[in-house]
Amino acid sequence: MRIVLVGPPGAGKGTQAAFLAKNLSIPHISTGDLFRANISQGTELGKQAKAFMDAGNLVPDEVTIGMAQDRMAQPDAENGFLLDGFPRNVSQAEALDEALKADGQKLDAVLDLEVPEDEVVKRIAGRRICRNDSSHVFHVSYSKPKQEGVCDVCGGELYQRGDDKEETVRKRLDVYHRETEPIIDHYKAQGLVVTISALGKVDEVTKRAMDALKGDK
Repeated sequence: MRIVLVGPPGAGKGTQAAFLAKNLSIPHISTGDLFRANISQGTELGKQAKAFMDAGNLVPDEVTIGMAQDRMAQPDAENGFLLDGFPRNVSQAEALDEALKADGQKLDAVLDLEVPEDEVVKRIAGRRICRNDSSHVFHVSYSKPKQEGVCDVCGGELYQRGDDKEETVRKRLDVYHRETEPIIDHYKAQGLVVTISALGKVDEVTKRAMDALKGDK
């Protein structure tokens, strides 16, 4: 299956992408991984992306699209892939349509993870990270530390990242609504969109997604 995963920040796309890709035996292709791989390998596209990022600028669509096309052409993606974070706007979606058409391929589904905006803010703004080890993550509502402000694992101080503050989260949501959400209508016109609720436990959302992709909505 060839799938695009879309949803607002905090919808759990990365988590669901990993589980879905494993269940469907297809590679999970995320924009972040594409950038990291190309930059670390010193590819021409990676050098271009790094130059823009070092200058504090957004990486142009054509560079991101080029990386995605290269990755989708790899042998492990021959029988499908799951795209996470790409396309992020309508022009990228149109470029993806053209690239797949040129290869005689097409998307099978666009999985839209739906989460109420207030829940997104609660999920992200409630995160607390350990200053000693950023892999130690807690949440003021869903995964409370035994002692407020103290990491259960190492005793380090827990803090709220700047990116997780409510004001920043709402700005990220504004960008999502303005730039990325329109791709849902783009794909609805092609009859590809499958919308599911991303509320609940991780395994519940994964089952919901698998059922929807199989047509058991």
